[in-house]
Amino acid sequence: MFDNPLMMMAGAGLLGTLIWLSYIDMREFRLPNALTFPLIAAGLIYNFITSTDFYPYLIGASAGYAIFFGIETLYRLIRKKDGLGRGDAKLLAAGGAWCAWTGLPFIILVASSTALIWLILSGQTKDPKDDLRLPFGPFLSLAIVLIWISQQAAL
Repeated sequence: MFDNPLMMMAGAGLLGTLIWLSYIDMREFRLPNALTFPLIAAGLIYNFITSTDFYPYLIGASAGYAIFFGIETLYRLIRKKDGLGRGDAKLLAAGGAWCAWTGLPFIILVASSTALIWLILSGQTKDPKDDLRLPFGPFLSLAIVLIWISQQAAL
């Protein structure tokens, strides 16, 4: 299953970069372009080399960005404040580049579910008037890794 050296190196690079991005997001509430852009490119390059059909990954990167950009824009129009950052959109684009468009619903489901569980367990959901700031990058990162590993195991 995981005996392919290229898959192991790619997985290590993916995991290391996602851990680094999560750490930065938890400390600074931002996901720097210097890490998200190369992660998108690496996912596309890896899947161009290893996949017989490259387009689902290209569509995944584009759709991942578009989905969160749309949610971010709509939220800002309705609530007059930021809800998602553009870095989250770029990180979901990276998820699409690594896991294809078919992985995006699962990435969003796992990330949203784990973030909700974290909020409930940490007691941060008690007062709805509180302005809650939650770095979403760590939850997206966890979801991307879990979905990518499950896809690789299924090969």
